[in-house]
Amino acid sequence: MTVCVLHAAAEMFPLLKTGGLADVVGALPPAQSQLGTNARVVLPGFPAVLAGLDDLQPVADLGGAFGAGNIRLERGVLQPHGVVVYVVRSDQFYDRPGNPYLDAGHRPYADNDRRFALLGWAAARIATGADPAWKPHIVHAHDWHAGLAPAYLRAFERGGAARVASVMTVHNLAYQGTFPASEFGALQLPGDFYAVEGVEFYGHVSFLKAGLYYADRITTVSPTYAREIQTQAQGAGLHGLLQTRTHDITGILNGVDYSIWSPSVDESIATKYTQAKISGKSKCKTALQERMGLARDDDALLFGVVSRLTEQKGLDLLLSAVPDIVQRGGQLVVLGTGDPALETGMKNAAAAHPGAVAVELGFDETLSHSIIAGSDVVMVPSRFEPCGLTQLYALAYGALPLVHRVGGLADTVVDSSLENLADELATGFVFDTFDRAGIVGAIRRAFALKARRSEWKAVVKRAMGQSFGWEDAARRYAEVYQGLLGA
Repeated sequence: MTVCVLHAAAEMFPLLKTGGLADVVGALPPAQSQLGTNARVVLPGFPAVLAGLDDLQPVADLGGAFGAGNIRLERGVLQPHGVVVYVVRSDQFYDRPGNPYLDAGHRPYADNDRRFALLGWAAARIATGADPAWKPHIVHAHDWHAGLAPAYLRAFERGGAARVASVMTVHNLAYQGTFPASEFGALQLPGDFYAVEGVEFYGHVSFLKAGLYYADRITTVSPTYAREIQTQAQGAGLHGLLQTRTHDITGILNGVDYSIWSPSVDESIATKYTQAKISGKSKCKTALQERMGLARDDDALLFGVVSRLTEQKGLDLLLSAVPDIVQRGGQLVVLGTGDPALETGMKNAAAAHPGAVAVELGFDETLSHSIIAGSDVVMVPSRFEPCGLTQLYALAYGALPLVHRVGGLADTVVDSSLENLADELATGFVFDTFDRAGIVGAIRRAFALKARRSEWKAVVKRAMGQSFGWEDAARRYAEVYQGLLGA
């Protein structure tokens, strides 16, 4: 039989993107369709989502809920893959400009609990027959925004609806969607769901905990992260619950959409290049130096950063190492936005080292491609990292990743130690201790390898030969679904 899956998420590339979640939700359903899974997506009716879909049709009137009247379900198609996308229309909740989660003052919207409860509730309504023409066997919820979907499925089942299985994918355990306990009544869940064995979390309501508790299976986005979140150090207060569910947790590495992220087809970089014909990469480097106002120097080791500027991403640690990069004749390009203190620190570093450090605050998809293509080394020094996509993009473009050995970074980058170089395994630079000595040691190894031209080139070619396509991930998710439906 064809397995029908409904993905519930807050964002999806190219419709709406604030981070890696959107890339996953944009790439996984088409990859699953290739393998014969009938995968659809449900998203909130944000303006960018409505604007990007073709052939929007009404599906159902869902009535009023969560204090919003006249909630409608519509269905459109996202090209070029033809993915069917359901849209939850509630202009009162979703018709707001700018960031989908934050107001103009960068504060979370006061009604985010109801806005995203509606997403989970609508997913459960689709699963229990809101679209007469299609019904999923499985609801696959992504991150806290969709975390209540498994809870609503259980609540509807209690009310007599047929059982529908659910999967909860954790893209980042640090973002949990916690709200005051006083808001529980607005969520329209049975009263006994507010309990330690339910949605209650240290006197609050946690959407993510709801998903982890009520879903039939849990996945996360790398094997190492699946183990890490069951520890006190990285469990963000949920390790106890996760330990009780250890047999239900699977770590599945995210993939890369190589139709977007490959230097052989990328229209947004200065010159296309391939693993076999790599000369175009130096032209991308020159173009990046010119674009960012750096000294034109092909021999300077150019480090790139494309990241949210947060402590999670280890950017405070990187700041402490900027003098080490500059003193050795290296250059640094940073693209990102986030913590005001880190933004200021980056700006100050650029002012202190003109021609060697360049910073652009904000997010620019085209520039992010140019940085990945033009850099010699791409830095992802995260404190913790569920999967990380940046290092996978960097490998594809022959920009050797420099990473902290955690989560998906540990699973995807092989350090250029003497042993790994000798065994022809090295693909980047990995440091173990999250401190200045750790990152500076990795930076020094990068400079040392760059000085050995033939070895550097061999590692670059090996990095470009790594394959993290979505087919493998789609197959692994299919196994999780089969396990559920077989059960």
